[in-house]
Formats: sequence, C-alpha cells, structure tokens
Amino acid sequence: MKIEQIYTGCLAQGAYYIESKGEVAIIDPLREVEPYLQRVKEDKAKVKYIFETHFHADFVSGHLTLSKETGAPIVYGPLANPTYDAIIAKDGQEFPLGELIIKVLHTPGHTMESTTYLLKDKNGKDHAIFSGDTLFLGDVGRPDLAQKAANMTQEDLAGILFDSLRNKIMPLNDEVVVYPAHGAGSACGKNMMKETVDTLGNQKKMNYALRADMTKEEFIKEVTDGLLPPPKYFPLNVKMNKEGYEDISEILKKGTTAFSPDEFEEAANATDAIVLDVRHQDDFVKGHIPRSIFIGLDGGFAPWVGALIADVKQPILLVTDKGKEEEAIIRLSRVGFDATIGYLNGSFDAWKDAGKDYDTITSIPASDLKTILAQDKVPVFDVRKDSEYQSEHVVDAHNTPLDYLNQYMGEFPKEAPFYVHCAGGYRSVIAASILKSRGIHNLIDIAGGYAGLKENGVPVTDYVCPTTL
Repeated sequence: MKIEQIYTGCLAQGAYYIESKGEVAIIDPLREVEPYLQRVKEDKAKVKYIFETHFHADFVSGHLTLSKETGAPIVYGPLANPTYDAIIAKDGQEFPLGELIIKVLHTPGHTMESTTYLLKDKNGKDHAIFSGDTLFLGDVGRPDLAQKAANMTQEDLAGILFDSLRNKIMPLNDEVVVYPAHGAGSACGKNMMKETVDTLGNQKKMNYALRADMTKEEFIKEVTDGLLPPPKYFPLNVKMNKEGYEDISEILKKGTTAFSPDEFEEAANATDAIVLDVRHQDDFVKGHIPRSIFIGLDGGFAPWVGALIADVKQPILLVTDKGKEEEAIIRLSRVGFDATIGYLNGSFDAWKDAGKDYDTITSIPASDLKTILAQDKVPVFDVRKDSEYQSEHVVDAHNTPLDYLNQYMGEFPKEAPFYVHCAGGYRSVIAASILKSRGIHNLIDIAGGYAGLKENGVPVTDYVCPTTL
C-alpha cells in the first residue's frame, strides 16, 4: 500500500495518490495532470478510480482531463449531479483497489454532495479517511458556500455537518489517519492547523468542532461565527467543476503567445485585458507598465488572483520573469482563469529597452517611517487581514484589508502622501498597484512590512493572541 499526499502550498490543497498491486486511485487531483500520469508510469500501474470529495470552489480539479487520459471513471458521493458521465456512489458503497477497499461515507454539510472516503487495509481494518472539506485539521469546512445552490441557510448546513461528523467520522477508531483537502491558508475554513496529516484521535482532542460534549446549537454557532464573505470566484469554480472546462493544453497554447512590446501595447489597448505582472515585488516597485496589477508568483498567487480579479473570464496579459510564462498560466488555470491571451516577450526589460513609458512605486524602509512618525502624525494604512490587525498594529494605523480594498477607496487621501504596509511587503505592493491603477499615486510603500516596523521600534499596540479574537 502506498499513500502519497501531493500538497500545493499556493492553494493550501492536498491531492492524494493511493496505489496497491498496480492499481491507483487519485483523490481531488489538481488541474495539471501530467505529474500523476508520470507517477503512474513510474509505478507501472494503472489509474482505476478518480475520486472527488465534492464540487470544489477554490480550485478547478483535474478530474475530467485525468479521466480522458486514463479511461478511469470519476466517482462522486450521493447527491452529486455533474453534467458529464460519473459514478454517483451510494453511501456505504465499496470500491476495491488492489488489496485495499475504499468505502464511501456520505458526509454532507460543507456541501450536500460532500463525501469522505474511508480506506481499509488488506486485513479490512480502517486505516485512513480522505475527508475533503468535511473535516480539516483544527477546523471543519465552512457551511455557507453551497447555501444558494442547495436553497438552505448556512445554519441548516451547519446542523447537517454536525450530524455527519457525529454519525460517520467520530465513531471511527482514534488510530485512523486524517487526510484533509486543505490546510492553513485556505479560505474553505477559518482556523486550520499548519500540519497537513494527523490522527483522528488527536483531532478529537484538538479540534473545537469535535468536542464530545458539544450540542448541535453550540456547533452551529461556533462554525458560523466570524465567517468572512467567500471570494467571488468560488461559485465560478464550482460551475467549472460541475459542468466541465477546456483542456489545459488548449489554455497553454493560447496563453503562451509571445508579444513584442509594440504588440503587447496594442493588445492591451485593443482589449479589456488586465496587465498582470507576476515578478517579484521588489522588481515591480522599481519599474512596471503603467496601470498594471502586481500579484507575484512567489506569494499566495492563485488565491489572490481569484479574490482580487474575481471574474474567471477576464482576459489577462502577463508580464513574467523569463521562463516563468507557462508556470503563471498553469497556476492561473488552477483557479479557473483560462483567458490569458499572451505575455510580454523579453519581460519588462524589453518594455524599457523599447523606450516605452513605465511607472514606479515610492518605497522606504521601515526605519524611515519611525523617523517620520516622530516628527509628524502621517496616515498609515495596514492592508493585512482584520485578525492580524486586531492582534497587533501600528498605533493609529487604519485597517484596509487587501481582500476588500475596493470598499475602502474613499478612505485614502487624494493628494497628501500616505503610507501602506502589510506583514512582509507582498500584499502592500499588490495594494499599491491597485491604487495606482485607480489613479491614486500619492502612496508610499513600507518595505519589510509590519515585521520591519516592529523590529525598528515603531510604536505598536499590545499583542493579543489571534486565537482569542
């Protein structure tokens, strides 16, 4: 028996590769399926099943392409209603895999089709669960993402999730290994642990949602309390996972069109494409195409694209480091952004060498802001999440979280200089690029972010542990 968790940090997502006696099951695959095909080839094995725990909202699964390439059927749990051919399994149905058995446990609540897959070893002993978004480490799946489709309130779904956990998962042995679909950083839950594998017994001790003495009413209140609005691209990803999508090879073929600076400028002017610059923030600060948006590949790229661009059909023109074009297109497609129409050949250097206009961002080190604040009370804007800000922040700083920056446009000074920071420098440059694209140029970025400000002795509020908020 071989179980491999294939974890993608950018999406905080875990796919799973299970092999026994030359037969393979893949659970919740990413959209680019070549790594799975290569692994099967190395193992001299054959994909027998492709299991989906539910219709994912935060990424586009590779189930359709993988099924086409291998001939393996796609398996969903009860109540799933995809528009393509799939096995809709019954609760309790078993699927043999070499010497193993994979048993379907219908666990609705996150969504109504949500299903956990229980793996039994060659002796018939319960070995592991692949819990999708039903059970995370330290948390459970948020119950508000499917409420419109299911015509239910989030409280209704939370109550159903409570029953699923108590009736299907908690009765399992403590030694059972938990393999969730997501870890810390995913928007599919609120308070996940940084670990990506654990035992069920430890989760019964650590996870607030699995407390044995918890009533259904208490569960509903705790699970629904403090839920932030889901990213706007989530329903569009659900639609693609449910109804199908274009093969990633076609997306790459269209997206890897190389434009000269003149052609790139012409394409930008002739279409409503966003110019998306995915280089490092330090390079973007030094020079970028006017009105381009920065979201760097080195950070939480795909989720930020989804949260801030939102419309998966939005045409995109890319500025990347040389050799990073294909990676950017693939990572965009993971969250359903398939409308990349080309990239700037030669990267930003080619734009500069062509003598075209470019913009910069004024950026200062954290130590400079300490000196400035000692002399004058200047406006400081913190674009970290609300929970980060509440935990501790620069005294008198305004909190304008990047996720919801559009809601705060009226708060930024129109002429007087103001200062923007995040935790380390990535998100503040994203915010600066958006503000500049809206004509707000009187901003100054704080390089090094909050970490640098605190290290340099800028006055901050007393620390409050985020878990108490």
